[in-house]
Amino acid sequence: MKRIIEPRYIWQQPDWPRLRWDAAALLSPLGTARRLQGRLAARVAALGLEAGPAGDADILSEEVLTNSAIEGERLDAAGVRSSVARHLDLPTAGLPEPGPREEGAVAVLLDAVRRADAPLDAKRLFSWHAALFPSGYSGLRRITVGAWRGPAPMRVVSGRESREVVHFEAPPHDRVPGEMDRFFAWWREKGGEPDGLVRAGLAHLYFVTIHPFEDGNGRLARTLTDMALAQDDGSGLRPYSLSARILAERKDYYEILERTQKGGLAVTDWLVWFLGLTARALERADTVLDRVSAKAAFWRRAGGIFINARQRKALNRLLDAGDAFEGGLTTRKYMGMTGASRATAYRDMAELVAAGLLLENPGGGRNASYRVAV
Repeated sequence: MKRIIEPRYIWQQPDWPRLRWDAAALLSPLGTARRLQGRLAARVAALGLEAGPAGDADILSEEVLTNSAIEGERLDAAGVRSSVARHLDLPTAGLPEPGPREEGAVAVLLDAVRRADAPLDAKRLFSWHAALFPSGYSGLRRITVGAWRGPAPMRVVSGRESREVVHFEAPPHDRVPGEMDRFFAWWREKGGEPDGLVRAGLAHLYFVTIHPFEDGNGRLARTLTDMALAQDDGSGLRPYSLSARILAERKDYYEILERTQKGGLAVTDWLVWFLGLTARALERADTVLDRVSAKAAFWRRAGGIFINARQRKALNRLLDAGDAFEGGLTTRKYMGMTGASRATAYRDMAELVAAGLLLENPGGGRNASYRVAV
């Protein structure tokens, strides 16, 4: 008698990829997310988009940096800002030349959200993948770039080699081309026309379960999520970052993903979590808009003042961090940020104080610290 092997992963289910969910269970979290979307849109309209392209640059930079950080990939923040500024035709004075990794990550996200309705196919995904790995290496490991992964088993693991824990194993490599053809067809058909936010959550889960590349699957899954959201709301850039919220809830993200991928085709729990995540990202957008508006107003006020590259770098760091920049800006911190000598740091900071761009914190003296004048 032939032994029946129970499916271990969702893609091994006989009806894969016919994902199912309880529409009634989604009504409340979906309604909350849509209500917060409406409130955010009203606030953006009330602000008159005063931050303009500079505000878009801030939000786009955060999305690029946090999308990579989720996987432990650290991009240079100044390089990302520089690349974003170039793509949005903003001034780049004081910003460094972006490196190829930063330039590639920005180009991928902009292509996804600006050309959200352009056809999605293997050629486009291959170009994105190659842009994320311009050297052909992931860390110290050479990988296959711009093509589906090879025959080695694709596993998501943690722990030391002797005590390795396998959290997920993707379909074998010979199934990937066919699985991706079905995914592209599903994408073209808008996933059977569910609500746009639901479709974004399904797209994320569907793609990351196939895991078609040797590396970068999580980043590309989140990029496709951004693309689906751009199709849903009709805007290239949204005033909130989903990746920033995932980074803040990374442990929960990986847990619900693993639980879903080891379950059946009913994915209601994943979608409830995803819609809740979207709602929390929308709630955080108020803080982001406050910061973006304050930063835009600051740079308008500083428009006629000469600011060198070191000063601009330090001011951007302070503006980005806001209240999270503990202890204020000191001469020593300025030296560490910019590589300036003590004398140069003292002179640069004195110029910013004289221009009214830095304010001294109470209780100064020899241990004086400063905050940005917003």
